[in-house]
Amino acid sequence: MESLLRSLTGQDPNPDDYRNIDFWSDPERSGWLTKQGDYIKTWRRRWFVLKQGKLVWFKDRNVTRGSIPRGAIPVGKCLTVKGAEDVLNKPYAFELSTSQETMFFIADSEKEKEEWINSIGRSIVQQSRSVTDSEVVDYDSTRC
Repeated sequence: MESLLRSLTGQDPNPDDYRNIDFWSDPERSGWLTKQGDYIKTWRRRWFVLKQGKLVWFKDRNVTRGSIPRGAIPVGKCLTVKGAEDVLNKPYAFELSTSQETMFFIADSEKEKEEWINSIGRSIVQQSRSVTDSEVVDYDSTRC
């Protein structure tokens, strides 16, 4: 029933959002975060994995090759990641924003929050570099 509800509300991630990512091995970062639901604004604890420019999450920690993420965020579409304790009035909160939405998360400690913000921030920069590297112009070589 829950999977039917998720499909009807559009909460199931598109497989293209996580295809070709071995999220079950050697992630850049993984751990528990509490995430606010997209439609029903309840807080749920989920296992998050950051790898290859994608932030994916699962219901439990036992992530295998056959696991299907509960959601996926292409980090390259994110504009900012920053603390959000003042917005939510909750300790260890942070937000991740795209041009269309802002998602809220709560870590288990200040240290965990900072580590997630730093890891996601690095991934945002890496993803933006991979796009712009092909667009970089070497001005020294274009002089007349």
